Amino acid sequence: MTGLRNGFAGPEPLSDDDPPTVLPPGRRTRQDLANGTGMAELHESIAGLLASQGQWRQAYHHLRSALNLMSTTDTPRVPEQLRHEVNRLRREHAEAREQSLRDTLTASYNRRYLDERLADLLAEHAGTNDGLAVALVDLDWFKQVNDTYGHLLGDRVLQRVVDLLQEALPTGAFCARYGGEEFVLVLPNIEPADAVAVCETARSRVERFPWAQMAPGLRVTISAGVAHEHTTASSAPVSAEQQLISADALLYAAKQSGRNAVAHRTGSDVRLAGIAAGRRGTIPRTVAGY
Repeated sequence: MTGLRNGFAGPEPLSDDDPPTVLPPGRRTRQDLANGTGMAELHESIAGLLASQGQWRQAYHHLRSALNLMSTTDTPRVPEQLRHEVNRLRREHAEAREQSLRDTLTASYNRRYLDERLADLLAEHAGTNDGLAVALVDLDWFKQVNDTYGHLLGDRVLQRVVDLLQEALPTGAFCARYGGEEFVLVLPNIEPADAVAVCETARSRVERFPWAQMAPGLRVTISAGVAHEHTTASSAPVSAEQQLISADALLYAAKQSGRNAVAHRTGSDVRLAGIAAGRRGTIPRTVAGY
């Protein structure tokens, strides 16, 4: 069978539903066994053709049919071969699915994964006392980096920033590219102060990275807005879009405060975290977009 095709976005999840019905060994004649071998080979051949066309679900079921047909014959070598093919097909399917959810430049998750996973997490947290934070992160003055040093170095900067954002993320958290030089950190099962601390640590890590080693005079900082939702059984559910809009408004507040800052909300106030708080501890609600 051939390898993965370029641009394959990932099939539906595989399952073992509806395996073919086979007779017990004691009720099968020699002719049945011979026919079973021939049918198994036919199923295997069809599976190879379907897999080469990227039709993974159909290919998988044909391999399962071949495996069931051959598992009751006197040739144990063939079932092992087919099991190997099934396992290989599962592995290729999983790899294709994973690749379809990754950003090709930074290897962080992409917008598709963000939309799917964030919606799932919000549904899981609805009616519970678990907290969920979403941070929208943007590189400061990134256009100047591209204009001054070129897009190739700009790409390297994006890759390094993602590495720095992903360092020491809590269990279950992930980073996804939102678009351009914007990224989203999704932090499930976390308290507001802890979410802000994670983002402030990431901001500091980016600021302190020796960027000048990559190019003389290069300096990179990020700004972030951290929106936290703590749902209860009586509270109205929050959509992924609403939480991203809240994070975007807080990101705007961080930018307006002078950049290189993490903005978050405490009650009705919008505040800056860490050393940026010394510039302006509380931000007017008009600036924060509220």
